[in-house]
Amino acid sequence: MDAIVPGSDADRLDPLEIPTLCPGAMAASQPWGASPDHQKALGFPGELVDDWQNVAIAKMGELLEKNRALRVYLDSCVKCGACTDKCHYFLGTGDPKNMPVARQDLLRKVYRRYFTFTGKYFPGLVGAEELTKEVIDDWYSYFHQCSQCRRCSVFCPYGIDTAEISMAGREILDAIGKGQKYCNEIIGKVHTIGNNLGLNKNALRSTLEGLEEDIEDDIGVPVKLPLDVKGADILLVTPSADFFAEPHVDGLIGYAKVFHAAGASWTISSYASEAANFGMFIGSYEQMRLISLRIREAALDLGVKRIVFGECGHAWRVAYSFLNTLAGPFDFLDQRYPIPQHICEYTWDLIQKGALEFDKSKNDHIRLTYHDSCNVARATRMGDQPGGQFEIPRAILKTVCNHYFDMAQDTIRDQTFCCGGGGGLLTDELMDIRKKGASPRMKALKTVAEDHGVTHMAAICAICKTQFAKVMPDWGFERDSILSVHQLVSNAIILQKPKQENDDDR
Repeated sequence: MDAIVPGSDADRLDPLEIPTLCPGAMAASQPWGASPDHQKALGFPGELVDDWQNVAIAKMGELLEKNRALRVYLDSCVKCGACTDKCHYFLGTGDPKNMPVARQDLLRKVYRRYFTFTGKYFPGLVGAEELTKEVIDDWYSYFHQCSQCRRCSVFCPYGIDTAEISMAGREILDAIGKGQKYCNEIIGKVHTIGNNLGLNKNALRSTLEGLEEDIEDDIGVPVKLPLDVKGADILLVTPSADFFAEPHVDGLIGYAKVFHAAGASWTISSYASEAANFGMFIGSYEQMRLISLRIREAALDLGVKRIVFGECGHAWRVAYSFLNTLAGPFDFLDQRYPIPQHICEYTWDLIQKGALEFDKSKNDHIRLTYHDSCNVARATRMGDQPGGQFEIPRAILKTVCNHYFDMAQDTIRDQTFCCGGGGGLLTDELMDIRKKGASPRMKALKTVAEDHGVTHMAAICAICKTQFAKVMPDWGFERDSILSVHQLVSNAIILQKPKQENDDDR
């Protein structure tokens, strides 16, 4: 199916418009395979194992024992149709296998064949299928066309979580030697160096020192970005994109200005400089655990009292939902504060206390909307009130910006669309599915731009920011129309310049 051409009549359609069915349209879309070295570094076979069918079935059995929810999800679907049109990839491609129920069935049919009585003896009655190489190819294609965003689960009357099924499918693929290059290579870098980019300690220190110089040149205030400071109160763990790319780095500068204004003692760790946890994308709780343990070890080594996470959607999901289970207990931290804490929670708390001062007019050149990043929206909370993950970022934006407008209600908050690049899909060979998957969100953005003159969109996810910078130009927006929330905070915050000595003072 061809992508919708911006500027045509089609781009004015409702983001929820059901597409024409195009069976098999995305069957050929696959990520590059992981090299043997990338696989072996994570404890997976370097290539497809000889007895791959037996290994895959055994791995499925292991996952069914470990994760009771997975079995419930595979057993409970009644094909009601509530989820069929909820996936942004189905809306963008028309491929029926991108309907959440159909994507689930890729695994469910094999599960029924080998793990249910009816499927073993009367497979035709329940749609059970043998595990063949053709099935494996379908898994590799379509489980990498799921961004694990969980939008479908919001509408499922049984609460079936397609993301968990996609994660299980990917873990089985890794177990037989058929892993994805993008995710597995990145995880290896975190294990050996500490971040997704492979930035060593010296490169990270040089980057932070350069940013300090840029900030002081810009505003005349010596804002620091400390590294490996033992005894600091706060450990900031942020996505490594914040260290080098726009608009991410402007968000990092915003965090630093907030810490500076609050007089906070804080640091970044060179050992655990990465908040992102791609272990979730490949469905491996063991990899999630190993990456999470680096953060625990850094916190203990530096003797911090609090852990604050920067703007990264799935990093916050892993931190909020799994950090204590995978790497806890964190009884050595100050129990008066959330463990862990999101940077938006930290900033909003200071705003409520009147500890930060802003000049909102500094953002008057921007007419703004906000994209709820899916992992934050549907898998976490912020603050002590239900829905804080929706309201706190918006409250911050309205504090620092005079012109704010929400997109249509059925495309935001818990019903938000994914950016199209999440779940381990943010790689160039998947650009086609990324662009098609972004189309529902971009249609909603086009509508609010036409109705209210919106020029920019803010987000608190590193993947969202990277993805939108790629796809926005196709829809008539500039690459820099996507912003970090703390980039807007950085623009508006007022910091006191140090007093200049004169001759009399000396």
